[in-house]
Amino acid sequence: MPITIRIATPADASILAGVRRTWSDEQGSHNDANFESRFATWLAAEAAHRVFWLAELDGDAVGMVNLLVFEQMPWPGQVQGRWGYVGNMFVDRGLRDRGIGRLLLDAAVAYARDHQLLRIVLHPSARSVPFYERAGFAPATSLLLLEL
Repeated sequence: MPITIRIATPADASILAGVRRTWSDEQGSHNDANFESRFATWLAAEAAHRVFWLAELDGDAVGMVNLLVFEQMPWPGQVQGRWGYVGNMFVDRGLRDRGIGRLLLDAAVAYARDHQLLRIVLHPSARSVPFYERAGFAPATSLLLLEL
């Protein structure tokens, strides 16, 4: 099974929306006739600071992940720092536990390293914690959170 991982382009908006809809359908059917349009509008607004990767099997999208790049405010005399937030990791249910998620995550981590990001953070589901721990992620002890 030759899986390919590639950075998504603006032309992939409908493919990304389709993967997101598949994910939603796994959680229970959601009748939302305007979803693809809302997704395309959101994606266009996010494109300047978010990178998406698609996992494809025989040309069909079977997974995705994205990295939101946060640019810190400049500080006199210091290099401006950036960090990433990994989100929306998804692999089709029938293809999980075959290394596809790791390929997606590795692509996002490589991008972060290549672009000198200072750190990557994420909010894992309970099921995904061991997956991220195997990839080297650890609990964040220096962040504070205010639930609203």
